[in-house]
Amino acid sequence: MKLRKIVLAAVAAGVLALVAGCKEKAPDHIRIAMVVKNLGNGFFDAAHNGADDAARELKNVEIIYTGPTTPSAEGQIEIINSLISQKVDAIVISANDPNALVPITKKAMSRGIKVISFDSGLAPEGRLMQLNPSNAALIGEKQIQMASDAIGGAGEIAILSASAQATNQNIWIGVMKQVLQKPEFSKLQLVATVYGDDQSDKSYREAIGLLRSNPQLKAIIAPTTVGINAASKAVVDEHLVGKVFVTGLGLPSEMAGHVKSGAVREFAIWNPIDLGYAATYAAYGYIKQQPTAKPGGSVSAGRMGSIAIDGNGEGAMAAPYTYDKSNVDKFAKIF
Repeated sequence: MKLRKIVLAAVAAGVLALVAGCKEKAPDHIRIAMVVKNLGNGFFDAAHNGADDAARELKNVEIIYTGPTTPSAEGQIEIINSLISQKVDAIVISANDPNALVPITKKAMSRGIKVISFDSGLAPEGRLMQLNPSNAALIGEKQIQMASDAIGGAGEIAILSASAQATNQNIWIGVMKQVLQKPEFSKLQLVATVYGDDQSDKSYREAIGLLRSNPQLKAIIAPTTVGINAASKAVVDEHLVGKVFVTGLGLPSEMAGHVKSGAVREFAIWNPIDLGYAATYAAYGYIKQQPTAKPGGSVSAGRMGSIAIDGNGEGAMAAPYTYDKSNVDKFAKIF
């Protein structure tokens, strides 16, 4: 009997020592699922690279990268159901539908899973935070600054937008007009705003019209990936490279040739690598229950600094990322 007690005590002591040793050697393992709109998309593959960067820095984080083969809410709902069963710690999602996914993401949150949306947001009731790649103020000012830099801070500029009803475009244009009132941009003159309806041929015709009806024009700002591509082609076709510069928001894969031609000095778009990185850090902050991770607070985002969260639970990562001849080829291979 005495021997049995000694053996049991030794076994218990060994188990306690093993448990203690495990606690010391193995920090909590955190699983963050990144659910993208669809697989095989270069933009989201780049966001995945950023998420992996964050995971390496945080050391105890595993990224589960997933998404439907085609962009649908139904596909994402099926995936989220599976992730709930797997009991992941957080879901970071770019939503194919802001409302259709709410019931399933609410279910996930009721099970203790932290849900963060990024890029394409969920309705507020379906997530804890929405991480926008940028915000209107940053986007508007960035475009005016790039135009000013391209033409030496003085001269006529014009805007080639998408449709006249495009809410985001109109907000950005409103910001640009406000920015032009600043003393440092007083020598820039906005002479026209035209709309290409995000159609390549119409945007091209509108750009040609701007160039021919404004002989003193020095820059065209196109806050649309279709428009900036079309305007750049128009500048080349009208033999105005070096006299008129195009800038705005574009994709590196589409703009690399225009940068090389000289029609574009620099342009911008949010960096998906940074976006995936920041979204992962934001999810980690909520998992770890950082006291400031709430509306009106902020989350730490590693190399991206601290991201403020507004009263609606939305945060903006940074100003759009600048692309020029020094880096456009590198990113053109990604998206």
